[in-house]
Amino acid sequence: MTESIATLLLDRLGDQHLGLRTREADWTWDAVVHESAARAELARALRRDGPFHLGVLLDNVPDYVFWLGAAALAGATVAGLNPTRGDAQLATDIRYVDCQLIVTDAAGMARLRTLDHGLSEDRFLLIDDPGYAARVDAHRVAPVAVGGPEELLLLLFTSGTTGTSKAVRCTQRRLVVVAHAAAGKFGHVREDVDYCCMPLFHGNAIMALWAPALSVGATVCLTPKFSASQFLPDVRYFGATFFTYVGKALGYLLATPETATDAENTLVRGFGTEASVADQDEFRRRFAAQLFEGYGSSEGPSLAALDPAAPPAALGRPAHPGVAVVNPDTLEECVRAELDEYGRVRNPDEAIGEMIDKAGVLAFEGYYKNEVADADRIRNGWYWTGDLGYVDTAGFLYFAGRKGDWIRVDGENTSALVIEQVLRRHPAVIAAAVFGIPDPRSGDQVMAAVEVADPAGFDIAEFTEFLCTQNDLGSKGTPRFLRVSANLPVTGSNKVLKRELQEQGWRTEETVHRWAGRGRPQYRRMTADDKRELAAEFATYGRRHLL
Repeated sequence: MTESIATLLLDRLGDQHLGLRTREADWTWDAVVHESAARAELARALRRDGPFHLGVLLDNVPDYVFWLGAAALAGATVAGLNPTRGDAQLATDIRYVDCQLIVTDAAGMARLRTLDHGLSEDRFLLIDDPGYAARVDAHRVAPVAVGGPEELLLLLFTSGTTGTSKAVRCTQRRLVVVAHAAAGKFGHVREDVDYCCMPLFHGNAIMALWAPALSVGATVCLTPKFSASQFLPDVRYFGATFFTYVGKALGYLLATPETATDAENTLVRGFGTEASVADQDEFRRRFAAQLFEGYGSSEGPSLAALDPAAPPAALGRPAHPGVAVVNPDTLEECVRAELDEYGRVRNPDEAIGEMIDKAGVLAFEGYYKNEVADADRIRNGWYWTGDLGYVDTAGFLYFAGRKGDWIRVDGENTSALVIEQVLRRHPAVIAAAVFGIPDPRSGDQVMAAVEVADPAGFDIAEFTEFLCTQNDLGSKGTPRFLRVSANLPVTGSNKVLKRELQEQGWRTEETVHRWAGRGRPQYRRMTADDKRELAAEFATYGRRHLL
C-alpha cells in the first residue's frame, strides 16, 4: 500500500513516545492521533457540498497540529491562512481557496467578522470557545483513515515577497515523499526533539519539520510565534536538537546580546534558507550547532545534493543530471561560472541563468485554480524554478537570487543577493533588502534597505568605511540609496517584502541616504528638498512615469 500522511499517523497509534509538547502540556503520539481523529470526525459532521477545504487561522498552537492530522484522516485539505496579510488580501485568500470551514480563535474571529469572505458565523470553529472542548469530545471515535495518498492535503500560500501570492497544491503522497527525503538528507531520528518556531501555515515548518518528525516519530515542540529572546530558553526547556529558520529570523537571533553560555544548549542542527554565509558561520560559532542551508520551495523538487566539499556559498551539487542552469531564451545550458578570488562570477552574462529540473514536472502538483502560473512553471516539459543560479567549474550549484533580483546597472547585471550578503556582515545590520529603482536618466540604480536596532544611533560614516573595505562588493554594487529602518516589512514567515520597499523607493518617511562617491566616498542624508529635486530630474529626462 502506498503511504499517506494518514497511514503515517495511524502507525503512531499506541506509541507512547512524546509526539507534541508546549510549555503548558504534552501529548504522546498516540494522544496526538486520537485528538486528530476526533477533529476529523467533527469536520466530517460539518462538511457541506463543495471542496472539503478547511482554513486554519492560528498561531503555532496544539490545535494547528491536530487539525493537520484531522485533515489527513478525513480526506480534507488545510489552507493555512497568513495572519500578517492585509484585510482585503485575507478575505481574497479565503474565497480563492474555497474554505468551507475555518478554525481560529477569538482574536482571529474578531478580525474575520469584519471581512467579506462569504462565510456565515456557523462556519467557524473557535478553539478557545467554552464549548469547543465538549464539541470535540462528542466526536471521539476510533481513528480511521478516509484520506488516501492522492488526496489534496495542503494549500500552501507562497510568500509573495516579489509578486502575488499563489496557493501551492500538495497531496498526502507528495508530503510523505518530502518527509522521507528530508529525514534521510538531514538525519532526522526518533530521538530528535524538533523545535517549531517558524509558522505552521508555511511550507518551512510543515515540510522540513512536522512531516519528517511524523515519519520517524520524533517529538515536535511548539512556540506560538518566533521570538529571538525566547529561542534559547525554549531550546533549553524542551531539550531541542533541531529547528528550522529563514534568513531574517537568524539575523534576529544573532542580534540578541551574546553571553558566555550561549553554546551550552542541546541543539545539534538546523535547516533553513536565505541566511548569509557570515550569519551561518556566526551561528555555528555562537550556539555550537550545525546549519544546513538549503534551496527549496513549497511547490518544487529539491535541486541540490549535500557535499561536504562544497564551498560555503554553494548549495551542493546538482541532485541529478536533470538539474541544470539554462538560458531561458535559447534553452541551452549556461557555461560554467568562473569565480574570482572573492567568489564573484567573472562571466555573469554567460554563466547565470534559470535553475530548472528536467524531471521536476513529476513532483510539481500545480497551483490551485491558476493555470497561468502552472504554465509558467512547466515549459518545454521542464520544471522552471523562477530562480537564478550558476554552476562553477568544479560542478557546484549556487543560488543567484530570484529572477527579479538582478539589477541592470550601466549595462551590466548586478546581483541583489550578493549585495545583501555583504550588507548583512555589518554587525549592526539585522536584515537587508536590495532592489533596483529607476535612474532619472536611464537604467536602474541600486537601493538598499537595512534594519537596525537603533536607526537614530546608526553610524553612517562608519558604515560607509565598512562598505569601502568589502572587496567582493564592487563599485556597481555599492547602494546609491540606503534606507535605514527599525522594522522592515515582512511576510508571516519573516521574509522581507521587497516589492513593497521597491514601490516606495526613496519616497518614505524613514531616513534615506544618497551616495556621494566623488572624492571621499560618503553618504548624505536626503532632505525633503533633495527628494523634490530628484523627482524633478525624472521629469527633466522624461521618466516621470517611473516614479
